[in-house]
Amino acid sequence: MLSQIHYLIRSQTDGKYLAAQLHDENSPSAGYLLMFKEHFDALSYLNTHAGDIADRFAVESISGTQLKNLLQRWGFSGIGLVEDPLVPQIEFLKYG
Repeated sequence: MLSQIHYLIRSQTDGKYLAAQLHDENSPSAGYLLMFKEHFDALSYLNTHAGDIADRFAVESISGTQLKNLLQRWGFSGIGLVEDPLVPQIEFLKYG
């Protein structure tokens, strides 16, 4: 995972990354950062689930070596690796 490039969705309005919030009362965090394997998967996710506001978001690439710092800086609990952007099917991985 460290040598791969992943894709993130970020709001152009406030700069926040798209994240999934899991219902865990014991762990207040910024949630799980949603990551995509391909640029077109991130675009498919936006067009399918937020078509009317998709133009308010941008897709960014990130290398695996940058991921740890981003998770720490934003306080994410882990990542949500989107396997299928249309359903969506997401694999959650806890950080730390």
